[in-house]
Amino acid sequence: MSARRIFSGLPGLGMLAGALVMALGSEIPAANEKGTGMTTYGEVKDFLEKHTKVLELYNARGARVAVTPEYQGRVMTTTCGGLDGPSFGYINVKQVEAKKIDKHFANYGAEDRMWLSPEGGQFSLWFKPGVDPQTLKDWYTPPAFNEGPWRVVSQPSDPFIRMSVDMNLENASGAKFYLKVARAVRLLTDENLRIHFGESAAAKMLAPGVKMVAYETVNEFINQGEPMTKKNGLVSIWILGMMNAGPETVVIVPYKPGDEATMGHVVKSDYFGQVPADRLKITPEAVLFRADGGCRSKIGVPQARAKDVLGSIDFKNRVLTLVNFNMPSDPTKAIYLDNAWVLPQKHPFVGDVVNSYNDGPEGFNGGFYEIESLSPAKELNSGEGITHMSRTLHIQADLPVLEALAKEILGVDLNKVRAEMLTK
Repeated sequence: MSARRIFSGLPGLGMLAGALVMALGSEIPAANEKGTGMTTYGEVKDFLEKHTKVLELYNARGARVAVTPEYQGRVMTTTCGGLDGPSFGYINVKQVEAKKIDKHFANYGAEDRMWLSPEGGQFSLWFKPGVDPQTLKDWYTPPAFNEGPWRVVSQPSDPFIRMSVDMNLENASGAKFYLKVARAVRLLTDENLRIHFGESAAAKMLAPGVKMVAYETVNEFINQGEPMTKKNGLVSIWILGMMNAGPETVVIVPYKPGDEATMGHVVKSDYFGQVPADRLKITPEAVLFRADGGCRSKIGVPQARAKDVLGSIDFKNRVLTLVNFNMPSDPTKAIYLDNAWVLPQKHPFVGDVVNSYNDGPEGFNGGFYEIESLSPAKELNSGEGITHMSRTLHIQADLPVLEALAKEILGVDLNKVRAEMLTK
């Protein structure tokens, strides 16, 4: 599965000849903004090009990936059906059109963006020293990964897009960090699919009649300052994917079973108040979480329970989304950072490996949900770093194919998922 690149964007930046772009009016239709339907990738691409430059990866099977270096290297959206195919990434039309950076969070959307954690606590990167309690009013995304372009350091002929930026950060304890950050985006090959998901699952993904886009982001930072220690706080990589919320969409988070007395809780569900019972179910195989944009809520799965894959199912549009990432074989022996907005955190170096967030009227605008993964943190000398790889797949197919893949990769029966979450 070969990949090619397209460079397009604002007037004067150029476009590869032969790349067809569908016209769009002044904005994307409201259905995409509210998360009640999917517009085409071509429409979204055309809209983005009116405001920023867009780099693309694509292949002959209809997979396309749109990357925006000026929006901090985000993968804004993808499709499995060419320019006329559905656009999977959430796009915040108002923020893109505003041309003014929101200091709290420049929420352009994007189905894969790179942040750094922790978000809350005494080592938070979002709250200034002395801010107590930590509430949304004083919550500010660090400018280092909220604004400004990232340099493209790959070549136009490369089958990947690689970007780089230098970051200066300060945490809530006053510790300063100087980091060199890089991130690359590439399409997954057939062999990659076999390696990460197995021969059987890959065969189903590559079968006739199945449409799919599959890509990987390789995210890394190198410490360029003083040694990073637990005493002053550590930093980890946080990958967040914003997808269009839908009335029949459910997040599926497999977990390792076991007695709570020895393994601890299965899911943390009180980040923004307790998740209502009808929106969160724990089955013997997975945590199920509504992704309809109707209630601001967040869940997390801790180190003892996490697996290296999670996903979602959009029953209405017959799309299975999978996110797979690199994780230590025993994450309980690694350092994961606590992101809760609590001062002081009792255990700042014990945290979730995966998260999912569902937006709602109390949050931004209710149009999206997120699938998230985090890297371990480490005490780092100058010149040492961390790398975190995240793979996102959107598979559109007949329901029996999606059922087989969900069973094989996520360990769930989609009929039971529907019965648990969508029937009253």
